[in-house]
Amino acid sequence: MLRAGLWLSVVAGLSAAVLAQRPPAGGPDAFFVPTRAAVADAMLRLAKVTSADVVYDLGSGDGRIVILAAQKYGARGVGVEIDPELVARSREAARDGQVADRVRFVEGDLFTADISEATVVTLYLSTLANRRLAAKLYRELRPGARIVSQQFDLGQWEPDTRVRVDGADLFLWTVPSGP
Repeated sequence: MLRAGLWLSVVAGLSAAVLAQRPPAGGPDAFFVPTRAAVADAMLRLAKVTSADVVYDLGSGDGRIVILAAQKYGARGVGVEIDPELVARSREAARDGQVADRVRFVEGDLFTADISEATVVTLYLSTLANRRLAAKLYRELRPGARIVSQQFDLGQWEPDTRVRVDGADLFLWTVPSGP
């Protein structure tokens, strides 16, 4: 398996959208493409993250969104990532960033992870992955929970807000109350 850094250098000229829509055979539904710092912060601002929130990043990669949520906004967070090397890197970054007591990283499948404690969910996956996740998010999150996705929507679930930040499309949904 190629290390994430080497992989990124191999595909440097390709856009994140192209990468995310071409899953490897038998592998995850999206490749790891880091979210730029300005975009990660914009995602958290769009969701109005506070210290009362529990931020879940599904497909958390190197953990940067969850770590930023803890460092800048005081939130607790959970990253769910299938790649054990990225989980290890995330845990190390959380220790280095002095937020290991506020965040945790789980090696697991984002489609089967328990996300019920999340008040905010962040995504940078693919069209296919987001559409597969839509029903799970709607079903498992409490009313008022916010979902922010970079680049990819949730299919027929219309976003509350759509903004463009630093060249990235961001979508925000709020889980409604009732059926």
